Amino acid sequence: MTTLLEATGLKRFYKVGSGRKRGMLHALDGVDLAIGTGESVGLVGESGCGKSTLARVLARLVEPTAGSLRFKGEDIAAIPLARFITSPLRARIQMVFQDPTESLNPHFTVGDAIADPIRRLRGAADKNDLDRRVRAALAMVGLPDNLIGRYPHQLSGGQKARVGIARAVAVEPELLILDEPTSALDVSVQAVVLKLLADLRARLGMSYVFVSHDLDVVRLLCERVVVMYLGEVIETAPTEALFEGPAHPYTRALLAAIPDPHRRGQHPPRLDGSPRSPIDPDPGVCQFYGRCPRGQPVCAQSRPPLRPVGAGHLAACHFAGHPA
Repeated sequence: MTTLLEATGLKRFYKVGSGRKRGMLHALDGVDLAIGTGESVGLVGESGCGKSTLARVLARLVEPTAGSLRFKGEDIAAIPLARFITSPLRARIQMVFQDPTESLNPHFTVGDAIADPIRRLRGAADKNDLDRRVRAALAMVGLPDNLIGRYPHQLSGGQKARVGIARAVAVEPELLILDEPTSALDVSVQAVVLKLLADLRARLGMSYVFVSHDLDVVRLLCERVVVMYLGEVIETAPTEALFEGPAHPYTRALLAAIPDPHRRGQHPPRLDGSPRSPIDPDPGVCQFYGRCPRGQPVCAQSRPPLRPVGAGHLAACHFAGHPA
């Protein structure tokens, strides 16, 4: 599999506080990640772990503080955001946002919402060509032409979600970044939208980065899973390998929290304590130290790097690969 997008040492810091209490919040703290052509990668972790920040940096909506981001070999992180929005590469990376109501312009009709990125990023020979592309995008997501003149407030939640997807795929991206695209929808609608996303990927050959809290959805849609904790990637593996044999204690706790009738009466491992502060963290301490049930003195003296523990399986733990 060829590499489509490769992040190396990605960091994103935010200034917090004032005066003597000033510090830097490490939203991303040295993330390495590669996404293959046609691959679907799930990005999971607790709220505040940096998933959405990473998604926005990958989509070039947020400038990284440091690191490189290579798309087909070109470092797009080196292109200023003001220039990147007019770059031909902008159409190649698109994003579907968590809340379709918030992400759609209330003053744009459905047709306008889909036509705008086509006009800006792809161009159209004439009005008829633009109209044809808009209708083709609607057809791809299973929406009828008679919605073209409607405004977002006249649509159901599922229809708005489909318009958001149509807007993204209309410019023929190679990478689609999905930031919890179904979390604001009813369960019955979620299933329909998830099936649509799976069908679109199979039909169009796009790569996906799928950000989600729902591990069952990630297992269904993704070939590989990346687990984040406090701005770092702490484990990555092929999906089935990760679900069958998680190597990091945090990943094991995440999977154990998934409701399972076969474990009725069993007590899943609990994570005691609170996460460490992401503000100016000590680079010599494992971020999970203090909550980890396997914490040892070495964890307070050395932050473990990602290292191989199996075929395509990496984990950032001093005891990864040892019996739990």
